[in-house]
Amino acid sequence: MALSDSVTTCLSQPVHYAICKLGFEKKDTCDINNILSRNGEVCWQAVTEHMCYLESDRSVDYNKSIRSLGPVCESVSLHFKSLTKEQSVIQYASWFHWTNCTEVFLEVFDVLQRTQATEVALGLMKLTSCLERALGDVYLLKGNDCPFLLRDLLASEQLADVFGQAVMNVLRVFIGSPYGLNLRNVLWHGFASPQEIPSKYCAMLLFLTAGLGQLLQTYLLQTKCVLVHRPYVIFVNLEELDVFPGKYLTISKFLLSYLDDETLSIAEELVKLSSFVLKTMLPFWIAALTAFKESRYADSVILLLPQLEAGLRLLFTTTNKCPNRLLTAESSALYTTFDEMLVKYLDNEEVNQLPVVLEEPAMASDFLWDFLNHQEGPRIRDRLSHGEINLETFPREVANQIVGFAVTLLCRFSDGDMFSLKEHMVIKPLMNCASCYRSRFHPISRLKKQVLECMKSIHLWPALPTVPEEQVQMTKGLEGNAETNALISVISEIISQLQQYMPQNCCSSDDPINSVLIERLLVELCDVRVCTLYSPRPVLEVVAVLRKISTQCHQVSQHVIAGAGLRYTQWVNKTLRSRQRLNYLRMLNSIKFLSPVLWLILLLITVEVVSVHSVCMKSPFDYQQYLKFLKSVLQYTENLVTYTSPEKNKWDETMELTNKALIKIRKVSDGKLMLMHLAT
Repeated sequence: MALSDSVTTCLSQPVHYAICKLGFEKKDTCDINNILSRNGEVCWQAVTEHMCYLESDRSVDYNKSIRSLGPVCESVSLHFKSLTKEQSVIQYASWFHWTNCTEVFLEVFDVLQRTQATEVALGLMKLTSCLERALGDVYLLKGNDCPFLLRDLLASEQLADVFGQAVMNVLRVFIGSPYGLNLRNVLWHGFASPQEIPSKYCAMLLFLTAGLGQLLQTYLLQTKCVLVHRPYVIFVNLEELDVFPGKYLTISKFLLSYLDDETLSIAEELVKLSSFVLKTMLPFWIAALTAFKESRYADSVILLLPQLEAGLRLLFTTTNKCPNRLLTAESSALYTTFDEMLVKYLDNEEVNQLPVVLEEPAMASDFLWDFLNHQEGPRIRDRLSHGEINLETFPREVANQIVGFAVTLLCRFSDGDMFSLKEHMVIKPLMNCASCYRSRFHPISRLKKQVLECMKSIHLWPALPTVPEEQVQMTKGLEGNAETNALISVISEIISQLQQYMPQNCCSSDDPINSVLIERLLVELCDVRVCTLYSPRPVLEVVAVLRKISTQCHQVSQHVIAGAGLRYTQWVNKTLRSRQRLNYLRMLNSIKFLSPVLWLILLLITVEVVSVHSVCMKSPFDYQQYLKFLKSVLQYTENLVTYTSPEKNKWDETMELTNKALIKIRKVSDGKLMLMHLAT
């Protein structure tokens, strides 16, 4: 029997007891009229009276409070189930406006009527996400830099000042504290199965949210403050999230074609048979695929992400022989979450074996890092679980990636007798494309993207409007042609030295600074696969400086494009003064060497980044000395940005600055002290 079949719960015994039994032990009944007034206002004093505190330090006694609040939750649940849709809207809609997600909360009333376990769990995940975001907005009425973690937010003085400490203590019994029910974390991290979440706790959080809205209204009236909602995160450049590169179609069109009803039906069969799926979690998987079919893309991803975490945790604990970490940790220890499963080394300093069991370890790990962790990636799990995304407008393009990735894992961990499904015409392309995945949001990948964007900008220079060359040559007082030619000669020498470390089909010994060949070379170098998984600190520090250099080069290019266009127009209209005309011609002269200089720097960046991981993993490597050199190049490009800006226009100084920089670069190149030299 597969381990996924034998696991009956992912909740440790104390956590299971707290969530599934503790709140049901007290058999007293609670009259709803004692905690809810006739006009629908929460009687907070009657609720907070059920809180219990330790005699030693007056901190919350969570177990006793859960037991004491159990009948209150039951009463609230029965009351909400007795309301019609119209009654719930009339009585409670206005109290949810402060969340900026009124419809999400009203939907939970419908869920409570149906009491379908998976829907209750989904409703609770959405409710906690939206509530956290709203509480963060309230926090900002009194403080700056809203805490990232829900537990820190709920424990803040700022929220206690607005709502009262007793009220916040009640809320922490249900969410935000590892000593309480901690419903938000056990659901969002994939520990709780649908049947393990009592619906009365969902009802109670709905009740508490309405009560918080009532308290907040009073506070705002008294203080004359205005609650401002932070804008939602919007996914821009969705094409960057197109995961599987394109010998079929781009991912949006590809997955729109392949994630059709037939594919999803096969996925449903895989879910039932794959060892990646814990059988207790099967309803979540079916609900996620159903939500995708029904175009409820946020719901689909909210349901899938915790299950991906649960499935990977099963693999992680099995391959690393630590089955105890499959369960929720106690309050004194950390959960085993995505963050822990993606590290290179375990706590005992042994190598994490999870990547080894994945058929395409780089693909799976890089995908997870890209979509969940990298700061410049979409960070879907964080943003969804912390309420930063508008659930109503969640893009299908993002859901495509998560569903597609999930299908590949289901296939990878299906039995051999599932061969016919794995080889199905709509599944196999997904698997084939998955094996080609490369990180999109690792700093190295972002650096490559920056280089190509800068390349496209410099590519525009030859098409810039300019005065005839003979006018430049005939202008009196314009010096520097000899110096320009000398600089170009030095650049040619350096590039010629570097050619032995570059693809030979893109080089030319006759014309090393041929822009067409350099562009082709940059594209080819940026396409070289570089290890991005588990990048050590030296790699990240080097890449950070290279990215800054690339950014400055792009800024120089933008200055040249803007300045050349403006000055040409002024030249044609004869609105330039004598000194301005001379400076404009100096600019045109400087462009002749600036273009090769920027090509050289971009080549250095790309050749170095191709070598960075292998060299920095070697020992010894004095990367601090190397960083010193890179920072001198960065200083040069920063000065270049200043000198080429419309405010400065210091073109003679630009030439002098460039000459000094080239001398330093050639010295380092001659001494074979760059990464490309060390990598060979």
